Amino acid sequence: MAAASYEAKARGVQRGMRLFEVKNVCPSAVILPSDYETYSLFSVRMFEIFRRFSPDVEEYSIDEAFVDLTGLRRSSHGPYGMIAKKLQETVETELGITVSIGVSLSKVLAKIGSKHNKPHGLTIIPGMDIHIYLAGLAVEKVWGIGPNTAAFLGKFGVKTALDFAKKDEKFIEKYLSKPYREIWNELNGRSVYPVTTESKSSYQSISKTKTFTPPSSDETFVLAQLSKNLENACIKARRYGLSATRLILFLRTQEFRDTGMEIKLSHPTAYPADLFGPLREGFVQLYRRLSLYRQTGVVLGGLVPEIKVQYSLFDDISKIEKMAKIYSAIDRIAEKYGKYTVHHARSLPTKLQTQHEGERGDEPERKGDLFKGENKRQRLGLPMLKIKV
Repeated sequence: MAAASYEAKARGVQRGMRLFEVKNVCPSAVILPSDYETYSLFSVRMFEIFRRFSPDVEEYSIDEAFVDLTGLRRSSHGPYGMIAKKLQETVETELGITVSIGVSLSKVLAKIGSKHNKPHGLTIIPGMDIHIYLAGLAVEKVWGIGPNTAAFLGKFGVKTALDFAKKDEKFIEKYLSKPYREIWNELNGRSVYPVTTESKSSYQSISKTKTFTPPSSDETFVLAQLSKNLENACIKARRYGLSATRLILFLRTQEFRDTGMEIKLSHPTAYPADLFGPLREGFVQLYRRLSLYRQTGVVLGGLVPEIKVQYSLFDDISKIEKMAKIYSAIDRIAEKYGKYTVHHARSLPTKLQTQHEGERGDEPERKGDLFKGENKRQRLGLPMLKIKV
């Protein structure tokens, strides 16, 4: 389940539920196909609106951002709450979607505010009122605090975000590492996390996963899904000029049991042809013939800049150079004609099974209703909106 509406959540639908579980909990649920392309287009337009109000915008995710309003009261002729309200109204007017906004002294407090009164909420947390919003918030609901840390804090009587914020500095320094000391400062209204406006340009690792329905025990099909994950991860690595030194793969069964392994590579690479061999060897060790699999995943780890890769005397440099030319040509073709215009035959079986048929409805309208001159790989950056009269 990718996402649930507020109406579905009110009827018991939770994140991570499988579709048959959703139907059991809420028989009247309507399952819609995902349309990532349209989501991305709306995301770009939303961030453009944010930048009209402030040049300092951090694109945290496809539907979430941090906007630094510091110092803009004079130029905007009003308080921060007024600026946030105007931003919210502009998004709704121009895009027809609602956003929830939190305004406060730090990013952690702003995030708490944004979740306080959803949907379409606007919550302002001034310094003098921080304790009001933290008192009823479980500590594990604080951005950056997971269940293990929450369980540890519980041993010291810390149950709420306010309990955590009221702990003295000696306790924080003694028992918690730097990330949690930073969260503690943020909860107390001291801004530690800056708004990062630069686009992400480097990665320590790149992961690609794929969930497919119906689940499958077919060895060829499951390996093809894994191979497609690998191709996607390598495409992204090459885009940023990175090469992997480690390959991690995992398989997830229909019962949500994961098995995985890590493989150290003989030399850094971002070329699938170099990695299919190790991938296959790892898959053979993980795959169980009688298991039903619902998801595969690949992680390229230990990423290093391609320009800094040093090869050993035993590496076939001429072969590596030929490989680089081939994938450079593939990337240029993909840029011009669309992703997967040229792809490895190993991932071909993924196209032979219709995904989500009968469960998530038909394909998104934007993929079926094309403008003149478009095709399924090349489309204008416009969402498809239908108006019924």
